[in-house]
Amino acid sequence: MGFGQFLTEPEFKFMIVTHRDIFQNTAQENSRFSDQYAELSSVIRLDKEDMNKMGLKAGDLVVAKNAAGRIVLKVELTSIKETHPGTAFMINGPWANALVTADTGGTGVPAFKKIEAMLSRSKGEKVTSLAELI
Repeated sequence: MGFGQFLTEPEFKFMIVTHRDIFQNTAQENSRFSDQYAELSSVIRLDKEDMNKMGLKAGDLVVAKNAAGRIVLKVELTSIKETHPGTAFMINGPWANALVTADTGGTGVPAFKKIEAMLSRSKGEKVTSLAELI
């Protein structure tokens, strides 16, 4: 048992923007419970600058948490060419929804598109499963 396992990873504040994806949509139509759907939906995409700052590489796992929930996601590099530090991207689905707060700001509609969350490197955890979310 190493001493490092008791240290907490630094947390970084992100605005998560959700979007639709044709590949995830096709997988969802085939089966919402398939491994393919889970693999496509449980990813968060970050800017290269942010990945470097956090010491991450594609395929690493991060913990995303806020008042609504806590999930573990796989990290990928965003395909957007421009830099956008502090902004992350996720496909709409159960993983992104786990971070949507109940507060609607009086509108009656939760903020599905812009989700504030803290991200940190995962320490030996696995990606949150669909079974854990539902």
